[in-house]
Formats: sequence, C-alpha cells, structure tokens
Amino acid sequence: METHPSKSRNFFLAVTAVVAWFAVGLQFYLIILNRVTSIPETIIRYFSFYTILTNILVALYVTALLLKPNSSVGKFLTRSGPVTALVLYISVVGIIYNLVLRQLWKPEGWQRVADELLHVIVPLLIILYWIFWANRAGLKWKNIFSWLVYPLVYLCFILLRGAFSGFYPYPFINVTVLGYNKVFINSGGLLVIFFVLSGLFILIAKISGTKSGKGSGLRA
Repeated sequence: METHPSKSRNFFLAVTAVVAWFAVGLQFYLIILNRVTSIPETIIRYFSFYTILTNILVALYVTALLLKPNSSVGKFLTRSGPVTALVLYISVVGIIYNLVLRQLWKPEGWQRVADELLHVIVPLLIILYWIFWANRAGLKWKNIFSWLVYPLVYLCFILLRGAFSGFYPYPFINVTVLGYNKVFINSGGLLVIFFVLSGLFILIAKISGTKSGKGSGLRA
C-alpha cells in the first residue's frame, strides 16, 4: 500500500514528465518549422544541443520512475548517484542559459515558452524532486569524476562534428569564430563549473542529511 509521500512524489513526477516531454516536443516542432537547412541536418542539429539532450534525459528518467519503479532500471535510477548526476546536468543548463545566453536573443511566442520550459521550469522541477524525494544516501566525493564523463563526451562529439559540418550549437564553443585555444579555455571554465556544482550537491546532501528511499514509491 503506497503512502501519501509516495503519491505526492508520483504526482510530481507525472507533472515533470508532461512538462519535459512537451518542452522537447515543442522545441522539435519549432526547429523543424523554422529550419534553415535540410530536415536531416536540422534533426541532427536539434540533437546536438546539450539542453535538448539533457531535457530528454530528464523526461526519460521521470517516465521510467513512473512506469517501471520496481524494475532493475527503476531501482538503479533511484540510487543517489544517477539522480544527483542528472540534477547536476540540468542545473548547468539553467545556469549557463540564464547567465550567459539569455541576453543574446529575445525569443517570442511559442519559442519563448519552449525556452523557459527547457531552461528554467524543467531544471527547477528536477531540483525540487532531488530536494524533497530523491535518495541522497551514500554520495561520495569520487562520484564527481564519473559525473564529468557525460559533458566531456558531449564536448568531444560537438567539436568533432563541428570540424566537419561547421555547426557549433553554442557561441562559446564555436571554433570557427573563436579558434581552438579560446574554445578550450571556455571548455575548461565549464568543466570547473561542473566540478564545483558536483561538490556543492554532495556537500548539501551530507550537511542536510540523506534520504534512503523515503517516499520513493518502492515500498509495498
């Protein structure tokens, strides 16, 4: 029999899933509608944005917890490491957009809706989930290094593809404009942000006390 915390958690996950899937779907529709290149290339570019990939990870994560909470995948996702890594990744989406990219353009209409959902609402929702329901037990400082794999792989992919296509999704990693030296400096700065945020989340978990699955919905 599920407890009230479990019901509230599942409702929150459902809301997050709807918002996240709507956001990535709306952005896909808009990028196809306003494309400046072929549809195949536009689709590749869509999946070249860290924001899109990370919001999709959030959507998949909360959907899996809702539909398969007792599966091996569901149990893995409720562990402290995976959920905190996801919170780290989506937090960087919000921080970089709102501090660096927001002033570079003024989206209107549905594009503004998509932007706010992807860069503000979804990050806030998953952070709130981490605060109120996520398992934070057993986080270790060494987790930081494994969490850096995703952004490093993403960066390598973008730089490699950009070398052939000339397309870079973000101005601070645009080799064509900045050159490799400046891009590597910017990338180093981003790596520092990931590293510091990782440590901050671990510190918060240790100071505030950890959860060990309370309200996770895994109990009978």
